[in-house]
Amino acid sequence: MTNLKIETGADGVRTITWDMPGRTMNVLSQDSIGEYEQAVHDALADASVKGVIVTSAKPAFIAGADLSMMESQSAGGAGAATSLQDQQKAIYDRMMRLNTLFRKIEKGGKPFVAAINGTAMGGGLEVTLACHHRIVADDPKIQIACPESKVGLIPGAGGTQRMPRLMSIMVALPYLLEGKSLDPKTALKTGLVHRVVPAVDLLKEARAYITGGGQAVQPWDEKDFKVPGGLPHGAAKMPFLVGNAMLHAKTYNNYPAQTAIMSAVYEGIQVPIDAALRIEARYMAKVMSDPVSTAMIRSLFLNMQKANKGASRPKSVPAAKLDKVAILGAGMMGAGIAYVSARAGLDVVLIDSTQASADKGKAYTTMLFDKQISRGKATEADKAKVLARITPTTAYDDLKTCDMVIEAVFEDRTIKAEVTKRAAALLPPHAIFASNTSTLPITGLADAWRDASTFIGVHFFSPVDKMQLVEIIKGKKTGDVALATAMDYVKRIKKTPIVVNDSRGFYTSRCFGTYTREGIAMLSEGIAPALIENAGKMTGMPMPPLALTDEVALDLSWRVRNQTKKDLGDAYKSHPSETILQKMVEDLGRIGKKAGKGFYDYPAGAKKKLWPGIATLAPRANAQPEAQDLKTRLLVVQAIEAARCFEEGVVTDPADADIGAILGWGFAPWTGGPLSYIDMIGAAKFVEICDALAAKHGERFTPNALLRDMAKRGTSFYGQRKAA
Repeated sequence: MTNLKIETGADGVRTITWDMPGRTMNVLSQDSIGEYEQAVHDALADASVKGVIVTSAKPAFIAGADLSMMESQSAGGAGAATSLQDQQKAIYDRMMRLNTLFRKIEKGGKPFVAAINGTAMGGGLEVTLACHHRIVADDPKIQIACPESKVGLIPGAGGTQRMPRLMSIMVALPYLLEGKSLDPKTALKTGLVHRVVPAVDLLKEARAYITGGGQAVQPWDEKDFKVPGGLPHGAAKMPFLVGNAMLHAKTYNNYPAQTAIMSAVYEGIQVPIDAALRIEARYMAKVMSDPVSTAMIRSLFLNMQKANKGASRPKSVPAAKLDKVAILGAGMMGAGIAYVSARAGLDVVLIDSTQASADKGKAYTTMLFDKQISRGKATEADKAKVLARITPTTAYDDLKTCDMVIEAVFEDRTIKAEVTKRAAALLPPHAIFASNTSTLPITGLADAWRDASTFIGVHFFSPVDKMQLVEIIKGKKTGDVALATAMDYVKRIKKTPIVVNDSRGFYTSRCFGTYTREGIAMLSEGIAPALIENAGKMTGMPMPPLALTDEVALDLSWRVRNQTKKDLGDAYKSHPSETILQKMVEDLGRIGKKAGKGFYDYPAGAKKKLWPGIATLAPRANAQPEAQDLKTRLLVVQAIEAARCFEEGVVTDPADADIGAILGWGFAPWTGGPLSYIDMIGAAKFVEICDALAAKHGERFTPNALLRDMAKRGTSFYGQRKAA
């Protein structure tokens, strides 16, 4: 299979064009790297070749590493390697293969020019950094980045060494540590690329550099090279002094990749480039064999890509016909769904009970675009195009030409049933009905629809324009066509789907509530509020539990509790958080941020602060626990609920459970998700921790039968593919 196209002009300029067949984007794979090695060797050995242009025939340049290569390089799949030392050696050797190739380019004596026609990410960017000259097309949509840190990795093919040598340590570190993208003009300003030119002139300008006598020496290979901005023991010491403190404050040392990046830059920048690349490769091997990074790579990279490609979609169902969708309810959620749908090129009918409400829903799209336009991320033409696709109305007759309807009215069974029945009478026979509900069982809601097999749940998260996850819920009678259509729709709007089965609270809402309730339970035990909140931050969750309860709203949590108690009757089990929750809502009216008062006060024009009266809610315990114990408790209570959902078949794939947890409610990303967290600890040790917590705090920590069986057999979630 040919992944590269190679042409040589009469002027001696050879063009290597990446164009991997059967793919929408080029990636670094074993095959493509091998071909690139050979192409480089041939170009350097051919005396008639004066220089080389490296470019792409696809809209993007190179998007990073291939899934299969990442799986083989991870600690869990490093070929025949068995010991940790063997694993790290295998990873190191793979990294040095690329480093050797790139140094061959740099020292080969012929100018290599990267003609960057589109997005260059991770290893794709590192391919360009090994070229002597980088020219990028003038397109603000192009992203240039080393985003490895976001998935628990470090740049392993020179990124941590070449970027600081081009940009300075101070400028490069934030991009390396946070994986942030640069647009072409920012890349030019920071020194990462040499020129930005119109896309039509890209190859012409690259050729001109070579024929005009362009240099074939990298700055760091020059005799008198000095790192811009200085070295760590001199002018550039502040990024490390301040950076280490900031890194700890942000990550609480949960993320080994960020620490490794800091170390690789600090150590590597002080030695010649060849030694620096060996240092980087050693840190890459160490990081890739760390259980935390292994879990992050699996969930945030490998399984995320598979989910985005529709791994759970029924293969036998043809692609859905989706031209026009209807949104029932133009509130915050419905307006957000309308925006992402229209942005994806779908015509949208946005229906509400009054024209004013429907118009307000459409205005949400205007507001979002105005923000983007002010930041240079969109144009007035973009806004007009998307707005033209949204029709705000009160007329249900407009449903007659829709392929799918998404109901996003209030979380009330009666209201949902009313709008469902009205829609059923008008929608065409092929249309799918999807309910955006976070807690109400889909099977029951489907009773109001004409055919339960074409009824499904699609649970969006707020704000819709920012939140990446969509939880697709199958009712007991939901058919494959409905599931496939829902997944095609989610893919169309560029969200990540997980598929779960019907139950109260489904998967995400059910597990998320354990975190906030546990924080309140700790408060009821007399644990200091500040200690609870700091422990919550230390877990790696996006917000501590009491602050997050305020954001969600205490009265909502109380209503959900009351509805659940009513529905379950004698089967309902009370939770130790309820006394405080009831007092806050019913007695004190402190219902959260929306009211300006909850567990926190929200003074106008100032930062929120813990409410002083919080100390009166429960007597302060004389002995306070260690923060680490609270951190473990907060993570375990969520993980054990995820394990129960898996055992009950609510979620049937560990990958969906972990992706849903991280994207849906922000479960600590460093763990790879709650089931990966259990695997990381080991089932036997996790059961031991749960039993100890259950003895001290109650049966909510009691391990389920599945966990006990896994502990007994020594198995793991990722050692078994599906729930029984």
